[in-house]
Amino acid sequence: MQIQTLQFVKKVAPPWTAGTVNTPVGSVFRLSSDWSRPDYWGMIKSRSGAFRMNYAVSPGLYAVGDPTKDSDVFVTANYKLTFDMLRRELKGMQAWILVLDTKSINVWCAAGKGTFGADELVNRIVTTKLDAVVSHRRLILPQLGAVGVNAAEVQKRTGFRISFGPVQAKDIPAYVQAGYKKTIEMRTITFPMLDRLVLTPMEINPAMKKFPWLAAGILLFFGLEPQGVLFKQAWFGGLPYLILSLASVLGGAFVTPALLPFIPFRSFAIKGWLIGLLAVFAVHQLLHLPAPGDTIAMIVSYLFFPVMSSYIALQFTGSTTFTGMSGVKKELKIGIPIYIGAASISLVLLIVLKVKEWGLL
Repeated sequence: MQIQTLQFVKKVAPPWTAGTVNTPVGSVFRLSSDWSRPDYWGMIKSRSGAFRMNYAVSPGLYAVGDPTKDSDVFVTANYKLTFDMLRRELKGMQAWILVLDTKSINVWCAAGKGTFGADELVNRIVTTKLDAVVSHRRLILPQLGAVGVNAAEVQKRTGFRISFGPVQAKDIPAYVQAGYKKTIEMRTITFPMLDRLVLTPMEINPAMKKFPWLAAGILLFFGLEPQGVLFKQAWFGGLPYLILSLASVLGGAFVTPALLPFIPFRSFAIKGWLIGLLAVFAVHQLLHLPAPGDTIAMIVSYLFFPVMSSYIALQFTGSTTFTGMSGVKKELKIGIPIYIGAASISLVLLIVLKVKEWGLL
């Protein structure tokens, strides 16, 4: 027999469910609070690249345990890793979970983009007929979603009052037991080194996917001779720049996030630029690349590769709560013209270097 639910029309229930719960408006899936191997594997894949953009659950209403009309309603995003963390931390509780359609984006980023917002919350309350499922009119939202939700507007349009819960889902049981009161620790946003390192694959992988194109361009450029493309020239001329490119990726995508609080300045772009500068200096000192006497190559190295590291480091703003949307926009507005300018000047200098190599200057 096909099970009809508020948000599913599939005959087969998702593997992370454990039956259904009847409500006045139909059946909804009961969630399992235990993670399976696919859940852990999905977490790993979602931490490593573009897979996270398709790692989503259907928006709608779900049940944890055997909730009643008086049970709490927790609101979250439909990014599955966020959803999984919440259902795991609610183990042993009787609650409802209202999932918003955030386009597979976590709460913090979705709140900044507007998908975790008042309009979507109101829409989901209406489409799930939440007012008929619960007798109370209160919702518990994650604190990191506060920037995107106008609580007064939601209450005016639906009658549901919003409370913002702890920063971390793991603190929800203690928050509920304390009478829905948050301690200072529950309100404090922390971003320790381990959390930052967990997110670095999301920055390294996209950069490394583009690296073959950059490497091909470098080798083609340095191998280009009047008689054609020469492999020996390509390899020996381009090798220093390939090594510097890898150092820039490592500096911007790994070292900068790992040492984020210890690098001077607040700007991610400047932090990345400083680490890029140190990376170029280290390569030059340890490997003597490029050759000390090659002035143009040295200028290009210290001009282009630090800004490459800076650009990659700036992408990490989407993974951290260190900065706000206005700060990110300001950095991009200032940084992008600088990046384009540095890349353009570097290209011109390399062309001059190549022309001199051909004996035309």
